[in-house]
Amino acid sequence: MRLTQATIAIISLFAVAGTAQASIFMYDDASDLDTTAKKEWDASAELGLLFTSGNTETETLKAKLNLARDFENWRHKGVIDYYRSEQVDQNTGDTITTGDKTFLSGQSNYKFSPESRSSLFVFGSYEEDKFSGYEYQGTLAIGYGARYRYNEKIYADYEVGPGYSMSKPIVGGLPQEQETSAILRLAGNLVWDVSKNSKFNALASTEVGSDNTKTRAEASISANINSSLALKLSIAGTHNSFLEDSTKEKLDTETAVTLVYTF
Repeated sequence: MRLTQATIAIISLFAVAGTAQASIFMYDDASDLDTTAKKEWDASAELGLLFTSGNTETETLKAKLNLARDFENWRHKGVIDYYRSEQVDQNTGDTITTGDKTFLSGQSNYKFSPESRSSLFVFGSYEEDKFSGYEYQGTLAIGYGARYRYNEKIYADYEVGPGYSMSKPIVGGLPQEQETSAILRLAGNLVWDVSKNSKFNALASTEVGSDNTKTRAEASISANINSSLALKLSIAGTHNSFLEDSTKEKLDTETAVTLVYTF
């Protein structure tokens, strides 16, 4: 089955990311984190492909790139998440796009001191998903963050702060005027080292605005195949409390099985 230009672009992006020389690590409290040792960006790439043929011909691509760096007073992380699904109409032979979503986010935390659990954060995100009822949605937020370690295997991040959102709704297939709103962003992330070779991660965020509240959540579990490759199962959802196009569903969900390569 033919790969789209977007598919090729995403795979090329992962090839470029392969130049990173590091491995994903856990963000421990500064008491057991060597803040002088981490000088490079850590990176991991996920890729999942599904092809069907016969009575139904489909092509589905799930790709994700994670970047992270934690040292001294700073913590940085970034995400590029892409999903695309196509289906061939058996009557006409035309290829129909049934899903096309790109999500980008970046965040920097300034720790009050290398040993501090508390930090100030700046967060930004941008999403294009025309099947969600919006041509795009963007967010910029600042606020307070805290990291707590409950035991040797479990820690969690909590964040709260004001922000600003912008979006362009789609009604009847036509983009509308851009909308802006002040928001309050609440976010949490839990990481659990289940065993030496498996990890559980759960994250949730909500951006409360006067017109719309957008909530994202994801839970995943991964199992190592070897030192650099893992198999990951994830379930994610995005919910908008208000859509101008009433024919659209407010909740979008995504279940994926991907291979994760750690650079």
